[in-house]
Amino acid sequence: MCLGVPGRIEEIRDEQGTPMAAVDFGGIRKDVCLAYLPEAEVGDYTLVHVGFAITRIDEESALETLELIRAMGNLAEELGEEPADPQAEELGDPNAEAEPSGAPAATAPPAAQPAAQPTAVGGQP
Repeated sequence: MCLGVPGRIEEIRDEQGTPMAAVDFGGIRKDVCLAYLPEAEVGDYTLVHVGFAITRIDEESALETLELIRAMGNLAEELGEEPADPQAEELGDPNAEAEPSGAPAATAPPAAQPAAQPTAVGGQP
């Protein structure tokens, strides 16, 4: 699932004519494109989807949403990495087996039983 994740703009720079920002997502810092939000300023909170800042949001909404995503254990998964500070986020059950994608490990279906051989009525094959 893809989410729009709120983050705080920490710095803004120009990369070959494209406005870019370093955005903090509750301890995880990512580079984000500001092409759709050129009026953004350092300190603003923005909603980010697939690496693009798509709208500004207020701090209260941003922090509340970050906490909800963190409580679900999906923040690092949605951002594709672990937080810089391991104490910054609790990531769910450490004993659960997971695939490299972070999805729960699939279990193999039960082995099929061989089909019973039909028997002829009256001993005839």
